Amino acid sequence: MDYSNESLDRKDKIRKLKEAWVIVYANNYRGKENIAFVQKQEDKIKDLEILLSEWIQKDFQTAWRLMSMKSHGKLMFSKIIDNTGGLQICFMKDICEFHTGHKVVKKMLIDGEEKDAYKISEKFLNIGDYVGVKGDLFFTKHGELTLLVKEFQILSKAIRSLPEKFHGITDQETLYRQRYLDLIMNDESYQRFLLRSKFIQAIREFYIKNDFIEIETPILWNSASWAAAKPFITHHNDFWEDFFLRIAPETSLKKATVGRFEKVFEIGKNFRNEGSDPSHMQEFSVVEHYTAWWNFEDNMQFTESLFDYIFSSLKLSKIVPIKDKEWNIKKVDFTTPWERINYIQWVEEVSWINVENYWIEDEEKLRNDIQKAGYTWVGIEKQWLTTMIDYLYKKVLRPKIIGPAFIYNYPKTMQPLARQSDMDENIVEQFQVLVNGWEVIKAYSELVDPEIQKTNFDTQSWAIERGDEEATSGDDDFLLAMEYAMPPQSGFGMGLDRIFSLLTEQENLRDVVLFPLMRDENKKKIEEISLNWEDMKEERKNLQWEENNYENLKLPSIEEVMNLIDKYAPQTRQHLISVWCAMKYFAKKLGKNEQAWQLVGLLHDIDWDYIEKDGTKHCKEDLEKIVAEIHLPKELIEDIKSHWYFITNVEPNTLIRKYICSVDELTWFITAVWKMMPNKKIEEIKITSILKKVKDKAFASWVSREEIKNCEKMLGKNFEEFVEELLEGLKEYANEFGM
Repeated sequence: MDYSNESLDRKDKIRKLKEAWVIVYANNYRGKENIAFVQKQEDKIKDLEILLSEWIQKDFQTAWRLMSMKSHGKLMFSKIIDNTGGLQICFMKDICEFHTGHKVVKKMLIDGEEKDAYKISEKFLNIGDYVGVKGDLFFTKHGELTLLVKEFQILSKAIRSLPEKFHGITDQETLYRQRYLDLIMNDESYQRFLLRSKFIQAIREFYIKNDFIEIETPILWNSASWAAAKPFITHHNDFWEDFFLRIAPETSLKKATVGRFEKVFEIGKNFRNEGSDPSHMQEFSVVEHYTAWWNFEDNMQFTESLFDYIFSSLKLSKIVPIKDKEWNIKKVDFTTPWERINYIQWVEEVSWINVENYWIEDEEKLRNDIQKAGYTWVGIEKQWLTTMIDYLYKKVLRPKIIGPAFIYNYPKTMQPLARQSDMDENIVEQFQVLVNGWEVIKAYSELVDPEIQKTNFDTQSWAIERGDEEATSGDDDFLLAMEYAMPPQSGFGMGLDRIFSLLTEQENLRDVVLFPLMRDENKKKIEEISLNWEDMKEERKNLQWEENNYENLKLPSIEEVMNLIDKYAPQTRQHLISVWCAMKYFAKKLGKNEQAWQLVGLLHDIDWDYIEKDGTKHCKEDLEKIVAEIHLPKELIEDIKSHWYFITNVEPNTLIRKYICSVDELTWFITAVWKMMPNKKIEEIKITSILKKVKDKAFASWVSREEIKNCEKMLGKNFEEFVEELLEGLKEYANEFGM
């Protein structure tokens, strides 16, 4: 492990203390009082003069981490924090004593020199150390409550220094990898995770108050059924068989209702081996419940009561500002009752397509009708009926709903697990809760007829064979349980990470997950070393492309490209235009082919909207299909793919590629700053505003602080200078492109 000079100095102090028989890593510290408790003991606060003239009674005993240290001659002031608050403490020469872990001493030999207790505190304590202190309370002349230390003990020495308090942790990846540092330095983060614990506790309390039984179901499954998602696969060495990490606990919970449990719930983890982004994680927390004798309407009432209880228990405001998927903030009022929206009726009102009238054999007809109505997306040609209906809903209805709203009355073909309505056999009894574009809850009147369920599973198997990756696989063991009779019931599932992130105004799910999964740091470092941007070898022949050959290519016009953007990337349009301006500016400045550079800027995220912002699919087959409509040369396609090099493996080994990698994420960030300006004019942005926001981890947290500095590793340019240069380019074309 690498150590700084300061860490080596701290290790040397530890060595010296150990040689003096000081226990620097204690095995206990009994009698510790919370700082919040100490602060409330106003009746025991004394005048300092009295404390100095009398034997200190050591009324209080507390402990935690040293957060600051400042010496003033014979005085040293420090601050300690625990999980309840912070308190100033004061070490004073001739007053304090030192507990070695064996005994209390006034002075002792350390490294061959006699040192009194005050000198030990001054020279051998460091910020970050855990210390135990005993003493009395007084007010300083500045009116700050302070504990005069009579006795102190080292409980745990810190080898590494904490982040500098003023700047804190600015690197987002470090914040996620070393969450403990975030919790130490940022009280807002600590309070958020404390609130999350109370949030889950409130949910559990509400279930128990309503006579639900909490049960545990398996994580490892024989089959990967029961949700439209790719599973994680692991190998069981003893059974010599592959198993699946559960996608959802649904079938196990419903099987419990066959075995006498009437109201069951589980709070746990699900795993889906799909793309990750700020609003999706492969491992996430959920709560699911199933209740015999209920239908989906009972669950609507339960949902409203649950949220009333959560807001009341946590004392939260029911008016919550929430950003949609395009960063637009709307004030969402969680006051019950919530709006109810008929899925079939609303989709028809907007698109003139009644999805209730289409069956499996009408797949081609629905595809044609959708396209005639003016809608399309990448992959529609291979999707089967239910997936197309879902995509249509996401285009025409979901963006218009602020909510919270119950979306109900889904066509029967949409959900193989739900029970069809007794009133209308063409719809199923299901609802989802939407909050400003985010789906946070799904619930059903459950299908308990095993024959219908088997037929639905068979239909899904047919869809899988046709290549629909979002179809649901079957589960024979679950069908067996159903054949012993499953009680009528309704089920409910809610993603805890997502709803909590919305309630706490966090833009990235990783900001509400204490220790989010990250790539192995050592492997990441090895990859970074191997990708030496300046000396990279071009091993793939089809990537050996010299920029001066662009002149020989037939390139599409900007007008053609803009039409393609309007068709496929309306939500990402502003970003594409911003990167277009940046690439145009640098091409002109460097004397490169301006049209080629502009096209790469305009098209680099052309597929982003229609892959639902799934990073694992970005710059792959869907991109190629889209740009094929304008006959984009393969050379420019490879240039575009290079900006997603960590997925596509197309190396950013030419100047155009290095620039698209350098401006892409940084332009996202500058755009976020621009949108905050009062008049939303890019010419008003100052470089100091951008640099200040870079240090603010809460601002535009979805933007990688590492990626926005690509200019340093790819172009060898100073970050601040490159920001200034890019900002100049964006301002130059601001009026021309309506920015």
